[in-house]
Amino acid sequence: MDHSSGRCARVAPSIAVRAFLSSLFLIAVLWSAGFVWFVHDSRQPPHVATVCDGIVTLTGGQSRIETSLTLLKGGYGQLLLISGVGPHVTLDQLVRLQNQTLSSDLASRVTLGRRAVSTIGNAYETTTWARDHKMHSLLVVTAGYHIRRAIIELSRTAPDLELVPYPVLPPALEAPLSRQTLHLLIREYFKLLGAELGNLTGLPDGKIGLTPH
Repeated sequence: MDHSSGRCARVAPSIAVRAFLSSLFLIAVLWSAGFVWFVHDSRQPPHVATVCDGIVTLTGGQSRIETSLTLLKGGYGQLLLISGVGPHVTLDQLVRLQNQTLSSDLASRVTLGRRAVSTIGNAYETTTWARDHKMHSLLVVTAGYHIRRAIIELSRTAPDLELVPYPVLPPALEAPLSRQTLHLLIREYFKLLGAELGNLTGLPDGKIGLTPH
């Protein structure tokens, strides 16, 4: 009786299982290393601001609007778009929430974008606004954990625009990270990986993320 075929049958699944487990381990190591880098990158302070044609801030987190208003006052852009604003929110309300004031001249340079409901929507809304004003460069203001994905989506909708990232460090990232903040960072990391994959493969970037006019 030939027992070699039986031994081969037992060995083959064993090799396959080991290869599968090794692959899972490698993926876990790479994911963990990437996440550590992502957290570190998210907590980096912004570089010195660059003067651009316009400034866009993507709403959804602390300090973003305050920072963009400060940049507008500092002359780092002629116009400001605040993308993703609620349908009934006014500029006066936003300014008061930031404990700031705006002259009538500066207020006239601010546009409230009310249609975007996602980062992809922010990108489309920003692209339309920038092209309407014939802009060539944009200072992009959003949280550090969001900035890379925002730049990816904007690059896909407006490849002709020069995009200058200006990350904001939210208070939640300054202190020791809470469980809630870690959960947020994990979600954002997965979203970034998805955006990177879509950018590399050229796959459609999903729903546009704009409310109807």
